[in-house]
Amino acid sequence: MIEQEIEISTPDGTSDGVLYRAEDGRRMPGIIFLTDIGGVRQSQRDMALRLAAEDYTVMMPNIFYRMGRVPVFAFPLKFGEERTTQRIQELSGSLTPEAFDRDAPAYVDFMASQPSVATGPMGVVGYCFSGALAIRTAATSPDRIAAVASFHGGRLATDTPDSPHLLLGRIKAQLYFGHAIQDRSMPQEAIEKLNAALAAWGGRYESEVYEGAHHGWTVSDNPSYNRPQAERAFEKLKELFARTLKLA
Repeated sequence: MIEQEIEISTPDGTSDGVLYRAEDGRRMPGIIFLTDIGGVRQSQRDMALRLAAEDYTVMMPNIFYRMGRVPVFAFPLKFGEERTTQRIQELSGSLTPEAFDRDAPAYVDFMASQPSVATGPMGVVGYCFSGALAIRTAATSPDRIAAVASFHGGRLATDTPDSPHLLLGRIKAQLYFGHAIQDRSMPQEAIEKLNAALAAWGGRYESEVYEGAHHGWTVSDNPSYNRPQAERAFEKLKELFARTLKLA
């Protein structure tokens, strides 16, 4: 695979990022990989590259471009450390639902314009903070996004008017949710609220809790990384995209 540094024009500026594409120039189904709160870094690059190796073109934008170019952390990322917590608050505060709703179509358009991306439906995957953003991407481009996955996504079903679960009526994609246990950003009552909304929605979906897996379990540089469950999550991701994007 070729790792290509990219720049994506959005209504609010320019997002830097990375595109993974086949060395032989093949057109392959496109997937937008939305990073966790730590932004574009080696652990996320490894995950995106592994997904691309399954015969996809994968784009990983710097979703926090309003706060600066990659890397968005100028110091080692250590969850629980005061300066890391402060930076996380800055990053998350910069990316409101309204701001991302302007970004998402630009990301989709960029992917569609790439010679390495096949004509046809695309997929989106989000982790932690960006699980909600993956849902918003499908809602802003319903005719172009065929599959969405969220792993240990937070705040997917809240009581606020911008809660992602309220967007289900605009979504045509197949959805997959892999939840963590004892997740303060997505407690059991929120999972139940989401599941009720999914059942009422009527589309194709799966929502499950990963036993023994805490928030951040799929990401290798997260203290909660759980390799067996991360491998299971990757298999579920492959299954989702294979049945929705590899239609030929």
